[in-house]
Amino acid sequence: MFWIQFAVVLAAIVIGARIGGIGLGVMGGVGLAILTFGFGLEPTSPPIDVMLMIVAVITAAGALQASGGMDYLIGLAEKILRKNPQRITFMAPVVTYFFTFFAGTGHVAYTLLPVISEVAQESKVRPERPMSIAVIASQQAITASPISAATVALVALLAPFDITLFQILAVTIPATFTAIMISAFAIRKRGAELEDDPEYQKRVKEGLRPAAVRENTAEVTTVSKLSVWLFLTAAMLIVVLGSIPELRPSFAVDGEMEPLSMPYTIQIIMLTVAAVIILAGKVNVNKLAEGSVFRAGIVAVVAIFGIAWMGDTFFQANMDQIEPAVQGMVETAPWIFAFALFFMSIFLNSQAATVSALMPLAVGLGINPLFLIAMFPAVNGYFFIPNYGPLIAAINFDRTGTTKIGNYVFNHSFMIPGLIAIISAVALGFAFTALF
Repeated sequence: MFWIQFAVVLAAIVIGARIGGIGLGVMGGVGLAILTFGFGLEPTSPPIDVMLMIVAVITAAGALQASGGMDYLIGLAEKILRKNPQRITFMAPVVTYFFTFFAGTGHVAYTLLPVISEVAQESKVRPERPMSIAVIASQQAITASPISAATVALVALLAPFDITLFQILAVTIPATFTAIMISAFAIRKRGAELEDDPEYQKRVKEGLRPAAVRENTAEVTTVSKLSVWLFLTAAMLIVVLGSIPELRPSFAVDGEMEPLSMPYTIQIIMLTVAAVIILAGKVNVNKLAEGSVFRAGIVAVVAIFGIAWMGDTFFQANMDQIEPAVQGMVETAPWIFAFALFFMSIFLNSQAATVSALMPLAVGLGINPLFLIAMFPAVNGYFFIPNYGPLIAAINFDRTGTTKIGNYVFNHSFMIPGLIAIISAVALGFAFTALF
């Protein structure tokens, strides 16, 4: 019965991933229905705290976008890239990393990719190098951002262990950023130089023109600048309150005073800053709800709702069989669990969904919470199969043809920088947990 139930879970994940979007979440609901009504498994509690935190964060991020704040950030990024054209292979991932870090979403990569491609072509640098590592950097930054869906999911999961947000970030920020720089250094000479690339030469003969200098035409207003500062202030406030529990109000729980939980803290702060941005900037709330950031966030919420609920129900119901089978392995080599996170993320195409689906199992198996922080960057494996939005966008934006999917599918431009970044980030994660 265990293997039949596992097949149901796996089928729901695979079919949901093929559908894409909210299909992942609704197929999780189908799998949960089969487990509950077909096999009689008792459903666990849905991940309400995680979903509400994500809703609060994407509401604030959506307000930032609707107010023009996101366009203002993109304009700053373009200026930085154009001032350092010869270092584009290193500057591109730095820019996408930090913009994703502060925005809490990889959405900013879409608008930065054409700029990276143009600057690389203008500088005669093979665009594949900065394009590939820039996409990987935007993924890794999700596991370092204090307000990303994946991080808030991990914060909620590790809260009972008195693990603070600062402790998580003290590991993930240096680990992921250093890993990105290692990867950028490793691919800095990858492939033929642009002028010697056969595909580029072919396209030039067919009439490919040099990249046109494109300036950001978005209007920068006082409101857009204010919204950025409000959003960044809220993000920093979350880090401070998550790091120093004494700053949060305390309430009596079972006769003992306990500080306000971090899930509630994040929800309150993000909803508040969203309201301030809307009121101060007279933001059109319909534009907020229709924005790409808000839509992408809602899709993530639905995905987590179905997949995480189904996965947790399956694991909890079968823990008596799972725990003895893998207990010894995870005790002697806990890093092996990173492979499970990596491969699950390939199917789910979501760091937050992967955390919500598998991390509770790790907690149930008794894996050290600090090790879970070290392995956190392993949830960035969805570059492995080149069907993820930013990967496809990067290929399309590179007019020179150097960023591509190979003849064997898996030998695509993002495989080497992605694997180097994940392996380095997890290894550094374990080193930093030991250090801190």
